[in-house]
Amino acid sequence: MSSLVAAVRRYPLVTTTVLIGLIGAVLVSFGHTDAVRWLFSGFGLLVAGYETIGMVRRLRRGTLGIDVLAIMAIVATVLVGEYVATLIIVLMLTGGAALEDFAVNRAKRELDALLRRAPQIAHRLVAANGAGPSDDTGAAAVTGAAAGAIAIAIAIAVTGTGTGSGSGNGNGEVEDVPATEVRPGDLLLVRPAEIVPVDGELVSVSAAFDESSLTGESLPVERENGDAVLSGSINGQAAATIRATATAANSQYQQIIALVEEAAASKAPVVRLADRYAVPFTAVSLSIAALAWLLSGDPARFAEVLVVATPCPLLISAPVAFMGGMSRAARNGIIVKGGGVLEMLSRARTVVFDKTGTLTHGTPTIARVLPEPGFDEDELLALAASAEQYSSHVLAASVIAEARARRLELTGTETANEVPAHGVVARLGSHEVTVGKLSFIREQATDAAAAPLEGGELAIYIAVDGRFAGSIVASDRLRENAPQTLADFRALGLRDTVMLTGDARPAAEHIAALVGISQVQADCLPADKVNAVRALARRPVIMVGDGVNDAPVLAVADVGIAMGARGATAASESADVVILIDDLTRAARAVAIGQDTIRIALQSIWLGIVMSLGLMLLAAFGFIPATAGALLQEFVDLATILNALRAIGGRRDAAVQARVAARTPAPAGALSC
Repeated sequence: MSSLVAAVRRYPLVTTTVLIGLIGAVLVSFGHTDAVRWLFSGFGLLVAGYETIGMVRRLRRGTLGIDVLAIMAIVATVLVGEYVATLIIVLMLTGGAALEDFAVNRAKRELDALLRRAPQIAHRLVAANGAGPSDDTGAAAVTGAAAGAIAIAIAIAVTGTGTGSGSGNGNGEVEDVPATEVRPGDLLLVRPAEIVPVDGELVSVSAAFDESSLTGESLPVERENGDAVLSGSINGQAAATIRATATAANSQYQQIIALVEEAAASKAPVVRLADRYAVPFTAVSLSIAALAWLLSGDPARFAEVLVVATPCPLLISAPVAFMGGMSRAARNGIIVKGGGVLEMLSRARTVVFDKTGTLTHGTPTIARVLPEPGFDEDELLALAASAEQYSSHVLAASVIAEARARRLELTGTETANEVPAHGVVARLGSHEVTVGKLSFIREQATDAAAAPLEGGELAIYIAVDGRFAGSIVASDRLRENAPQTLADFRALGLRDTVMLTGDARPAAEHIAALVGISQVQADCLPADKVNAVRALARRPVIMVGDGVNDAPVLAVADVGIAMGARGATAASESADVVILIDDLTRAARAVAIGQDTIRIALQSIWLGIVMSLGLMLLAAFGFIPATAGALLQEFVDLATILNALRAIGGRRDAAVQARVAARTPAPAGALSC
């Protein structure tokens, strides 16, 4: 009952039209036919006047719509006395808004789901004695505990027993606070099946999280102590404890919501798409109606043609298709900032890639450790990592991470000097260790030799007490799905591919050859990338990038696609499309969704036009009375809306997933036939 009342309040014109119809039926039953004619005709003219005011306002904004046909049809049916048809046309116009609202809400439910799931409450762990939570957690996810004891068990595991409080037990307490009040460093309890309120790192030994709304991954993801946990993911069956690393506003889920709201609020080019057909459709409809009147001599023919020429298929089906496409993109972990982007994606002819972080993982890993005689691998790596603690070199973090992965002990020092762009010199105990470029090392160790490198690799060199000790080789690994992504783009018709990178040409050409990119521009500064994209002839141009340095070129491209899985950066803010999953193939999928959406929108428009033209020709020869024509037009509306809903693409996404699964290599040792 409440939903009915809400519908009545939301659609007053529809309610009034139905009420007028019911009153008319009662009057007819008592034989008051003339009263019904005046009631229906008067109400129809009032609605036509109201719609005319809206049409004039749109004309002042420079938009020529096709609602003029509906207004003329109402007036024509009144003039020829087809008052039942008048009311049906009014119901079609007023009910069209309700149909569109239902269909659009159905289409964008994936977008709304993100907004509805925004975490509101966080369970913050505090020490009962008022002290902050202990850093020495050693906490583990609680399993098998009774539901009523979960929160207390985790609080004790996280905070420890410490000193006593007034109660003398020293146990931790849980307080519910708004997610917006959480600050980095706070310890938070996430109960089973709850949404993680802010970005954090796992304090419990292990836990499983459902990240499907963020990444599209259907299976729970296992996280271990120290791993990052994204806000918006859903905890599994055991309570877990995390340490907040960001505020709610700066967390992944809130950034996604901001992008979704921007996408939902953006004005899709639906009206522009429909208006391309508005003038010719209106002209053809009026011509057929005028000819039917002229050749038959019956003015009723004019009204009968216009009744079936009402433009609701154009006004309703295209918006539904665009919202369906945006909804489908969101379900695939892709935020599209407006329907205009979908249209541009569908027409793209060239795709440009950044290299580091886009085609490659963007995080160099140690490929080989090459010690000279007198040193072993672990010794060389430990010395290099100890010195690199005081370096800002791009490989410093990778060297340190590799040493820690091998559980090597690092040596500290109070004497370290970094020579910018060359290397670092550190005193480690009784040894002076120098790490850096080959030319820098040769200043101290003239026997230093270049390491054998493959494409895409780079090396740092180490000298100990003026003696060449060896080198460490690192590589930025190519994304495993990069070649498939390029193949997908080519299958979609984008055969012109370009790489723009700030890296040296040998490394750039090596990666380009592996993935099949035809044009390479290396040693590019951000301004060089912008100029290169502007100079491309085959447009529209898609640019795929991930870093802050890609923000200018993403903004200047016809469509900028940001690999935004690592969080909201300048790249994702300036891009038109944001990939929320660390999966390069989603860039090609965004193009496929754009092409599908535009095709379905055009199909829906043409389906409505063809069906309306067929009905107009039948009406022109007198086969369809005005009242029957108005009813038939409702079926045209329904057919075009149902077709437009195909843009949601559930079955097509399932087919894509099946193809991806089919081409995924089998696990090692698996049998094939």
